[in-house]
Amino acid sequence: MPAFYLTLIAVLLAGIGARGQMTIAGLARAQGARPGVLIVALVSAVLTALLAAWAAHAVLAELPPPARMVFAAMALGLAGLESLALAPRRDDPREPTRSLGALALVLLAQQVTDAARFLIFGMGVGLAAPIASGAAGVLGGAVLAGAAWAFPQVSGMSAVRWIRRTAGGLLAIAALVLFLSQIGIL
Repeated sequence: MPAFYLTLIAVLLAGIGARGQMTIAGLARAQGARPGVLIVALVSAVLTALLAAWAAHAVLAELPPPARMVFAAMALGLAGLESLALAPRRDDPREPTRSLGALALVLLAQQVTDAARFLIFGMGVGLAAPIASGAAGVLGGAVLAGAAWAFPQVSGMSAVRWIRRTAGGLLAIAALVLFLSQIGIL
């Protein structure tokens, strides 16, 4: 159960202000709260979380136990760097066709490489619990997508960017501490 709760908290923190969340909020601001956008966002969040959990399951079978935590530290570090380095755009997306298929492709591409999915992957491997981490990722991704759709005005606040940067810094520090403790320096 700790894998579920730790992954859920990490996904919620890392997902605030992520590219996918900003895209959903931008469309909700520009087009109104279309139910189709919410459905596509939820399906995308579920699919990408399941993909990360499946990848964690596949890697977990190949790694010996001592290497799992080092691998998890690398995934946490990538999540932290992604949160620090990649800033989502602030302007509203221009979607002249209102195509839900195009939105699905954009969200899948954004979410498959975002910090939250790196966390699902890393926590699933590091804690040897890909199912619990995947379930937490599905729940966290759904909450983030629903919040972006329901409260699109929040995504434009400068506090969101600071929360994202702070979470990225904390993830990078946690990755460094985890790595150093696993190789015996700390």
